[in-house]
Amino acid sequence: MYKLRMTTARGIVIAGGGLAAARTADQLRRSDYTGPVTIVSDEDHLPYDRPPLSKEVLRAETDDVTLKPAEFYEENDITVLLSNGARSVDTATKTLTLADGSELGYDELIIATGLVPKRISSFPDLAGIHVLRNFDESLALRREAASARRAVVVGAGFIGCEVAASLRKLGVAVSLVEPQPAPLASVLGQQIGELVARLHRAEGVDVYCGVGVSGVSGTDRVEKVVLSDGTELDADIVVVGIGSQPATDWLEGSGIELDNGVVCDAVGKTNVANVWAIGDVASWRNTVGHQVRVEHWSNVADQARVLVPALLGQEVPAVSAVPYFWSDQYDVKIQCLGEPEATDTVHVVADDGRKFLAFYERDGVVAGVVGGGMPGKVMKTRSKIAAGVPIAEVLN
Repeated sequence: MYKLRMTTARGIVIAGGGLAAARTADQLRRSDYTGPVTIVSDEDHLPYDRPPLSKEVLRAETDDVTLKPAEFYEENDITVLLSNGARSVDTATKTLTLADGSELGYDELIIATGLVPKRISSFPDLAGIHVLRNFDESLALRREAASARRAVVVGAGFIGCEVAASLRKLGVAVSLVEPQPAPLASVLGQQIGELVARLHRAEGVDVYCGVGVSGVSGTDRVEKVVLSDGTELDADIVVVGIGSQPATDWLEGSGIELDNGVVCDAVGKTNVANVWAIGDVASWRNTVGHQVRVEHWSNVADQARVLVPALLGQEVPAVSAVPYFWSDQYDVKIQCLGEPEATDTVHVVADDGRKFLAFYERDGVVAGVVGGGMPGKVMKTRSKIAAGVPIAEVLN
């Protein structure tokens, strides 16, 4: 277990040990905050980057995904407590109870606990069944993939699709199972989802859509997956990628408002004094008054640039960033700008059988763009999405 020096002063405590924690701690020091900063984390590792877990780490291309080296925390006087995450909070006394039963006081608490993967509770406890959320889980899957012949990936969201692509690159035969009509259909709509399915089928993946999983079987380890239509798939390994939920169980009874995450105002402040939230766990109020929880990597830095000055009583900068996320699948980088919805009208303006570009129309304006293998054309649309220009302007 890695542990930096402990401090008895309260200061700012960040609950969570991922990207949001690292970005927030960095932003605090960049904003000239000189008081104590403490990160408390369930992880055994210093804060690391999660997107490579389903890609480069799984494919054994790297094991180094640490966001900042140990020297960064030492030089910036940031305390990091590993393997000892927050288990409850008393907001009246401003005290966290940690996993080992110890207590840690705070002046300001920033909740950055992220997400926990959903599991299929009906699955028996068999070896070979995996979820993929942390570094150690990625390494465990990588070890088993080295000798596996067949894998079933349950769920064709971004994580499921990336895992399927990585396992194919490792030479494993893959079946991808998705209850929706197409991969990513709930996020990008069926039309674009079918283009993603086409990409996977071209790489040899068996894609099953519109069907769920009724069970798995095996003696000591998984051997078969049974689909809801009766289809049986042989499997040496099964990866469950059916989504995640905000890690807020430890906040029950704290008085902090929870509703699909930690409910915050437009700068990350909760309904409880001296408590803030950032990242995947946080539902921030957007410019039109709606609560929105964004699970994109790039969102964290934007939020940190707003939350930290608000917490420190400094001038809060205007951040009007267009949401952006990406997914690497085979040799195709799927990129999304804006806030496309599955119910939008989709205009596919380029499609060569593998790479594609599509604009999303809502109320007559461009709401987003999704491209596969067309980074330049995607990024050129940023200003138009920010301005809400008529769809005709981007289609001409």
